[in-house]
Amino acid sequence: MSPQRLTGVGADDRPLRCLVTGATGYIGGRLVPELLAAGHAVRCLVRSPGKLRAHPWAGRVESVRGDVTDGDRVGAAMEGIDVAYYLVHSLGTGSGFEETDRRAARLFGERASAAGVRRIVYLGGLTPAGVPERELSPHLRSRAEVGRILIASGVPTAALRAAVIIGSGSASFEMLRYLTERLPAMVTPSWVSTRTQPISVRDVLRALVGCARLPYDVNRTFDIGGPDVLTYEGMMRRYAAVAGLPKRLVIPVPVLSPRLSSLWVGLVTPVPSAVARPLVESLRHEVVCAEHDIARYVPDPPDGLLGLDQALRLALNRIRDADVATLPDSVRGTPRSSASVPGAPSDPLPTDPDWAGGSLYTDHRERAVDATPEALWRVVEGIGGENGWYSWPLAWALRGWLDRLVGGAGLHRYRRNATRLRVGDRLDFWRVEEIDPGRLLRLRAEMRLPGLAWLELRIDKDPTGRTVYRQQALFHPHGLAGHAYWWGVSPFHAVVFGGMARNIAAKAEASASAVAVGPA
Repeated sequence: MSPQRLTGVGADDRPLRCLVTGATGYIGGRLVPELLAAGHAVRCLVRSPGKLRAHPWAGRVESVRGDVTDGDRVGAAMEGIDVAYYLVHSLGTGSGFEETDRRAARLFGERASAAGVRRIVYLGGLTPAGVPERELSPHLRSRAEVGRILIASGVPTAALRAAVIIGSGSASFEMLRYLTERLPAMVTPSWVSTRTQPISVRDVLRALVGCARLPYDVNRTFDIGGPDVLTYEGMMRRYAAVAGLPKRLVIPVPVLSPRLSSLWVGLVTPVPSAVARPLVESLRHEVVCAEHDIARYVPDPPDGLLGLDQALRLALNRIRDADVATLPDSVRGTPRSSASVPGAPSDPLPTDPDWAGGSLYTDHRERAVDATPEALWRVVEGIGGENGWYSWPLAWALRGWLDRLVGGAGLHRYRRNATRLRVGDRLDFWRVEEIDPGRLLRLRAEMRLPGLAWLELRIDKDPTGRTVYRQQALFHPHGLAGHAYWWGVSPFHAVVFGGMARNIAAKAEASASAVAVGPA
């Protein structure tokens, strides 16, 4: 490591006081817990501090209400700060975003200098070598200008420049995910042949945390990228291979302009066109790292930077390997990102956009039940086997027959115990994934499907103390076939799942009435 390292911010290894802007954003929300894990104190400058409550680390940070265009708020947030992270930009906010970014960066640098902040760390975009700035996309041009403004602020600045960041929630990654999963064959713009150097979100965060202790005299840009350099088409093919999808047929054509391309992306993916367009425009030029000087100050991990395939696996493993946490009750049959409790940096966060994290379709049913929670739970725990599924038996039998037709086990009337269930039990063509006696039964489907499916049965009480039955079917589609499957069977959900909720409630109420009346 460079001997200059000893003269940097916090060279005595004392905890630093860090200000993080954009803490509810993709990178900021993942950086905060990394800084806390490194022993630093964190203050967040956010427009809506209430949004931080969704994060498990919210009680460990200080929050200041405001944004980077408010000089007084920024100045107050800078008081006593050692390192200030600038992680905001105006992507997708309209045609005037360059001026907004310019003004905010100048104000941030001025207030940091006045407050005696000893280091600014900024994450921007990797720009192509040898291309005049006037020819860059407005998005990349603005990112580059913000970096220059901060470097010229008088406060030592590390301006990191990255291309495509691989991790669930990253706008660039989500666009890659949806394009590849939803289109087995695609006519694409010529920019899919442009080379880029993706980097995993873990390596981005490692660099950001490491930059907190750079030497005082380091005031420059750093290119950061992973070990793989490939085209966007190559990334789509690698994504398909890692995700277990069939090979994609990609046919580039030169006539699709960035505007038409962004509209096309907006049509086939949930990524808003206002976000997709600047991303697409940025792909017109090759963005490959020209240097790897950051390693002089923040050494690479002993086993090296994460390659694309490993980064993709980390980004995709959350829904495959984790239990599906309960989604908000307001969700009604719409694609949502997984609401799993976040862990690794590659996992989704509660503050990620609704379109991030991959599609998770849900069918939600809810009914008030005139029975005790105990009576309702007896019905829920007794589901399946000889008791059946409380709705349209023919539909369940047909689904079992279709499953056997494609090589699955089919709907065998099977339970280990007629009245009790435990985690791991087989239940017809489901498996008990989680059980909280009296409250929750979650089943994972074992029938053959183009995706993953769960059925969740939950018992709660409303504010008046009345028993409430909540039922959710969840489906994570695998490729285009998965989306087609969900929309193909969704017309039957009202009969199958709606009838199931009604009949489970009615069974519990009938049981409660029989107990109340007693023997004649």
